[in-house]
This record gives sequence, C-alpha cells and structure tokens, in this order.
Amino acid sequence: MNFRVSYLFISLGCVFLASCYPYDESQGKKPTKKKAQQSVTTPEQQKVQEQRDALKQKEAEKPLEASATTTSTTTSTPPINTAVPGISSQPTPPTVVEKRPEYKFAQKVPGKDGFVLSPYNGKVVDVRDIPSGTLVQDPTYTGDGKGYFRVP
Repeated sequence: MNFRVSYLFISLGCVFLASCYPYDESQGKKPTKKKAQQSVTTPEQQKVQEQRDALKQKEAEKPLEASATTTSTTTSTPPINTAVPGISSQPTPPTVVEKRPEYKFAQKVPGKDGFVLSPYNGKVVDVRDIPSGTLVQDPTYTGDGKGYFRVP
C-alpha cells in the first residue's frame, strides 16, 4: 500500500516537472518576414527631411574641398573673408509655427457696458476694465477644462 502511494507521488512529481519545461511553439511555423518600418509623416515633413539631408551632405563635402585647397597651396597669408556682414552663408532651417487654439468670442449684454454672455453656458460675466480681445477664463464654466473666451 505504501509503495502505491509513493509511486503516485513520484508520478505526479514527474508530471509537474514536465509541465515546467518551456515548450517551443515556433517549431512547426515558417519564419515570417518583418515588415519595413513605416513612418507616419506628411509629404511636407518628408520634403523638409530631404532638404535637411541635402544640407548635411553639402556640409560634409565642404571640409573635404577646403582641405584639398589648403594642402595644394602653401601661402603664408590668411584666407580672405568674402562673407557679407549681417548675412549668414548657411541657410536657416524653416521655422515651425505652432497652431494656437481658436477661442470663442463672448456676446455683449445689451444695455450693460462691461458685461458679456458666456459662449459656453450663456451666463452673464463681468469683464469691466478688461481690454477687448483679451483671453478670459469663464468663472461660471463647469465642464472639463477651463472654458476660455475672448472679450469682444
């Protein structure tokens, strides 16, 4: 009886140990080719990147040309600076203009100077002594965010 119980525990131990061995699932599968990395860029961004690459290539070629001319000539005079003062010889990269969010304009309350109706909930807001076009936070706005609007 004790041998049967011990064989049972030994066989269960073997099953548990066998279940811990890592199984390679990719044995029967064919290797798949990896997809080429796709970039999510607009055509404008691609053009800008191509321009940057061309500039880097030109800059890389300039030192080679300069070193070739300096090795062939052996003069004791320093090179003449032909650059125009105030004008950069290198082209400047295009500036990126961030788009600012457009805010709603409030409506004036008829007959009450310095008071406007909020564009979010239609409540009256006091904007006395605030210049026209100024961005103001709506104190009565209860939604997500701050609820900014411009004074008319």
